Amino acid sequence: MATWRRDSRLTGSQRLLCAGLAGTLSLSLTAPLELTTVLSQVGAMRGHARGPWAMGLWVWRTQGPRALWKGNGVACLRLFPCSIVQLASYRKFVTLFTDDLDHISQWSSIMAGSLAGMVSTIVTYPTDLIKTRLIMQNMMKPSYKGFFHAFSTIHQQEGFLALYRGVSLTVLGAFPYSAGSLLVYMNLEKIWNGPQNQFSTLQNFANVCLAAAVTQTLSFPFDMVKRKMQAHSPFLPHCGGVDIHFSGVVDCFWQIIKTQGILGLWNGLTPNLLKIVPYFGVMFSTFEFCKRIFLYQNGYIVSPLSYKLTPGVDQSLQPQELREIRKTPKPTV
Repeated sequence: MATWRRDSRLTGSQRLLCAGLAGTLSLSLTAPLELTTVLSQVGAMRGHARGPWAMGLWVWRTQGPRALWKGNGVACLRLFPCSIVQLASYRKFVTLFTDDLDHISQWSSIMAGSLAGMVSTIVTYPTDLIKTRLIMQNMMKPSYKGFFHAFSTIHQQEGFLALYRGVSLTVLGAFPYSAGSLLVYMNLEKIWNGPQNQFSTLQNFANVCLAAAVTQTLSFPFDMVKRKMQAHSPFLPHCGGVDIHFSGVVDCFWQIIKTQGILGLWNGLTPNLLKIVPYFGVMFSTFEFCKRIFLYQNGYIVSPLSYKLTPGVDQSLQPQELREIRKTPKPTV
């Protein structure tokens, strides 16, 4: 999940709402690519279609256009609790990694972000598993009617622990993710031939996309195995459509390599990479637009269509302080 520099001119609820709306729009826009990624990972489309475009077209023709957004509602639903847990965890880890001089290294900062993401994923993991199950099912003959029906059905048929099937891959995938982040951010000044504090908005956007591409490529095999474990169930048609049989995490890795070769661990990477630019593009532009609306509402800028500052307003004041000043009657001469 992208992060933004904290702006004290927004309240906590305003920042959360901006991030939530930005995440919801970006997830919804790239949902068809997420669907083709998961279908490729699990192997349910083998023999039907290859490639993101052909796969999406096949789903459209057989299940209708609405099927391209299967599971997107659950993905959007988990945004707010996931963001809250991630933010709280990140602050705790930053405090833990900060030394006596109130300094934190770049590696420690990246580790704090990765660990926070891992904690939030574990806490909200059942929603991720249910999203995978909803993506896998045929909308013409659905096994689950929605989020709550899926939750209760999985709990009753497979037990509570089934909702956490594959969660260990979240822990294992955090290490290549952190290594990839560090690799990118340690070389940004060499890539752009300049200091990081002078990067333009376009450069920062490119950096986020580059970091996402590298980290997701490195951690993709762990996500692949996780998806197969999430989708597999003896209570679903064709055992969830998984293309291989396995007995656990290690065996799943081995069976993929044995049947598809080492590159089989990266099946579905193409649509996953294709969604990076539109995902972060929509996320950043939506966040900035929502931010301007709240800055205008709080009285810091003259219009939500620009960042032109309101004359005579101290931009260092927090919203509550600015409201208190406005309430204070001006002295009469």
